[in-house]
Amino acid sequence: MTYLALPKTALVAAVALGLGSASAAMAQTPTVNVVTDPSFVPFEMMDTDTGEMIGFDMDIINEVAERAGFDINLTTMEFNGIIPAVQTGNQEIAIAGVTITEERAEIVDFSDPYYDSGLRIIVRADNDSVETIDDLAGMDIATKIGSTSYDFLTEKFGDDTDITPYPGTSDMYMALLGRNVDAAFYDAPNVAYFSKTRGEGRTKVVGPLYEGQQYGIVFHKGSDWVEPTNDALEAMRDDGTYAEIYEKWFGEAPSAE
Repeated sequence: MTYLALPKTALVAAVALGLGSASAAMAQTPTVNVVTDPSFVPFEMMDTDTGEMIGFDMDIINEVAERAGFDINLTTMEFNGIIPAVQTGNQEIAIAGVTITEERAEIVDFSDPYYDSGLRIIVRADNDSVETIDDLAGMDIATKIGSTSYDFLTEKFGDDTDITPYPGTSDMYMALLGRNVDAAFYDAPNVAYFSKTRGEGRTKVVGPLYEGQQYGIVFHKGSDWVEPTNDALEAMRDDGTYAEIYEKWFGEAPSAE
């Protein structure tokens, strides 16, 4: 077989073209700005040893990003600033245990639901006077700024009950333990997690689950990442990856429903 020698200039050009194509291939994975709330355990929280965000949501979005084909530039902020940040385009995606509501869906897009939740009451362990939401009438109640739990409380009690929204869940729970409020009302998994960890022996969760809710990943209106994210979530459920992540953080398999 006879090989034709390329002129030196042609060889250099071919090498350069090859390197350029390789560089272009490496640059094809876009980096997307993603925002979360640093204090919604066990969904997102700071690992003090590594300085990195960990939690159920973090595992979910990292897996979604890998399957959907984007890298993550992660930012944290207080929960009440997250929806506006995505709405204005300062952030492309948010994942922070955000409940899907009609009002929010008017200004941002949501992925398919990825977690079923609701709202629960938490009181101090020595409080035997609260069994249902109606028992909170006239009491001092803590919740979180910008949350659906705050909306629920204000709709139910109006001005007849002292409702204090706190910027972070840790502030809310410290107010409860410090007897500044009589109860706290917030997302069920976060309430349960606190009661079993830092609040163990000092708090208890009471009453039924209120307002069945679903969490969704948030996008600015018209985002091209909604469909790839939904495809990734579906594939994660089908191949068992979602169940593995769920069991890692909640200790049991998710409901088949």
